[in-house]
Amino acid sequence: MELALLYSGGKDSSLAALLLDEFYDVRLVTAHFGVTDDFQHAREAAAELGFPFETVTLDESVAEDAVEQMVDDGFPRNGIQRVHDHALETVAALAVDAIADGSRRDDRVPTVSRAAAQSLEDRHSVDYIAPLSGFGRHAVDDLVAANLAVETGPSETVPKADYEGELRAILADRHGDDAVDEVFPDHEQTYVHGRR
Repeated sequence: MELALLYSGGKDSSLAALLLDEFYDVRLVTAHFGVTDDFQHAREAAAELGFPFETVTLDESVAEDAVEQMVDDGFPRNGIQRVHDHALETVAALAVDAIADGSRRDDRVPTVSRAAAQSLEDRHSVDYIAPLSGFGRHAVDDLVAANLAVETGPSETVPKADYEGELRAILADRHGDDAVDEVFPDHEQTYVHGRR
């Protein structure tokens, strides 16, 4: 069965790929807006892990709306959730049996409610799978440490292919570099360099 996994090149989506590989023909899919070439980081990580990779292009108006939501809120949560929902819809439209992401039980964002998952499944005739939904951060970190070679560091310095890089670029273009610092709190990112 074919499964498309939303993929950033980070530890969570990489671990999700390893867990699902036993049961599905996993294809790693990075959703992007074409604003930056950050998707290349995910392509490289996918190659290191040995999974097929592709990209899907998202509607840039969704990114623009998400950025304005972030500015209005003063934090990125709702904007990132908006983009993730759009990415899941886009990937669900692919010719696959199932879609998945690397969301964990204790993630603040993005999240997928039971109702949203059921709606995706019903409207697109796919299964939605969140293989890490029963795992907390500590359990994920333990599994990652045992199985993946990971770089960890500040979001601004670690290669990544999640939505954040492009949203930061759009935010800086529309509202200036200071707006990025005001909206995005300091946090760490991960990037997978391969298996252990």
